[in-house]
Amino acid sequence: MRSLAALSSVLLLALSSCATPPTGAPVETVRAERPLKLASWNLEFLAEREGVGCQPRTAADYAAMRRIADSLNADVIAFQEVESVAAAQRVFDPAKYDIVMEDRPGKPSGTCGGSNSSQTVIRQAVGFAIRKGLAFDRNPDVTSLMIDNPQLRSGVDITLRAAGYAPIRLLVIHLKSGCFAGSDRPACPVLLQQIPALEAWIDQAARDAHRFAVLGDWNRRLGLPGDLLWTEIDDGDPANADLLLSDAGTDPHCDPRYDSFIDHIVLDRRSGAELIKFSETLYAPGEKHYSDHCPITVTLSR
Repeated sequence: MRSLAALSSVLLLALSSCATPPTGAPVETVRAERPLKLASWNLEFLAEREGVGCQPRTAADYAAMRRIADSLNADVIAFQEVESVAAAQRVFDPAKYDIVMEDRPGKPSGTCGGSNSSQTVIRQAVGFAIRKGLAFDRNPDVTSLMIDNPQLRSGVDITLRAAGYAPIRLLVIHLKSGCFAGSDRPACPVLLQQIPALEAWIDQAARDAHRFAVLGDWNRRLGLPGDLLWTEIDDGDPANADLLLSDAGTDPHCDPRYDSFIDHIVLDRRSGAELIKFSETLYAPGEKHYSDHCPITVTLSR
């Protein structure tokens, strides 16, 4: 009996060593098995609770959005227009993703427009969903993008240090809406004030040791010839600020009303050299659009 018990103990130990590491296991145990996939998705007033906010949703809507998020099979997803961590977790399965969001509380006020005029505006914040097991550092939020206006979004800045991948610094942004091209729209002075802060972050990151990417809703058609915002930031000074617009030469198909992307994943010279492909994930034909944006992704070789 004593020898049988000893054999049972050995078998149990062997089986436990092969089991999937529990949540919270050291990140060093999770290694890259594929290229790095980054995504960005504006979730259009994603509220914590059903029936709330300027885009009220049902339980079925949240379930469909989670299905789409899962289908991206991304390592890191930059998101915009999300009320809280709890709201993000309704789309990004907390068993699969860690959530980090900007600390800015914002000052949501007033009611929504159009058919939802009886609904109350909710907080709109940016953040990341990061695949569990991937090591990362959270850097200070880029509050300079707010230009002292609590209604404007700050940026969330992380450095991914996942085993098996080259380190990469990631910034998620959501710039001022309404200045999609040119400089003469009422919103343009605000957007143009945000650009020096963004360029300062890019230039500093370009001097640092790690490659980087800026993801999110730029509210700007950067791919238009001679766009002044793109010209300003893509100046190659420092050398790694020679940027790559990952969607360059690609037309969006999310909404037939729009022929240019305003959501972008911008890569520095180092990460741009590792770009395998850019893609846009569309809603199925006849399917409800659960957000007025579609997810975009880039795949990097490491």
